[in-house]
Amino acid sequence: MSAASSPNSAADPPAVGGLTRFSTVDWPGTLAAVVFISGCPWRCHYCHNAELQQRAAPYAWDDVRAFLGTRRGLLDGVVFSGGEPLSEPRLGELAGETRALGFRLGLHTAGIYPRRFAELLPRLDWVGFDIKADDAGYDSITGRRGSARPARDCLDRLLAFDTAFECRITWHPDWLPETRLLALAASLSQRGVRRFAVQNARHDAQHRPVSRLSSATEAALHPLFDSFSVR
Repeated sequence: MSAASSPNSAADPPAVGGLTRFSTVDWPGTLAAVVFISGCPWRCHYCHNAELQQRAAPYAWDDVRAFLGTRRGLLDGVVFSGGEPLSEPRLGELAGETRALGFRLGLHTAGIYPRRFAELLPRLDWVGFDIKADDAGYDSITGRRGSARPARDCLDRLLAFDTAFECRITWHPDWLPETRLLALAASLSQRGVRRFAVQNARHDAQHRPVSRLSSATEAALHPLFDSFSVR
């Protein structure tokens, strides 16, 4: 399978795999519900939502939309997450119905589907963009050849558009040594990324970090961005 292939049909029911009714962390500074779309062609070995890699529709979109209708005036926005939400051919339709309810729209994406991203981007208020690695390390993380190319394309489109966004990376020194992380961050900064977060890899039921950035690397990352955090 190529990095951005899409076998799903728009005739299928929307692949809604989960719903978080209230979140303060999935869209910084915004009270949001999170709609999880199942399905993703990548196989990142650290995936936090591996149960959403296969396409399925355990939640009916009509029920989710009805719930969102009861949250008007209580929530600020809705984030579509995954899985990879852009794997859903009807995501634009779901986004339009969500916008019609009066919500701002957020998206979590790894940038797998450039055309769908470009079509949806004008309707988005915020994007959480997942960077997997530097170009040399992408395929080993995603398990798919050529996966850096669509991600670069999507980030280029995002940088050219007037939409608020944050780039973030799940990091472990075995996947990306600190020297390469610094080089990647410098490149992102030079391209115009203003918000960047490093999410420490976690490995047990208590979600404890496997490893942490050195204080020297963290200090070097801070001045590259208007906003930098380690999570």
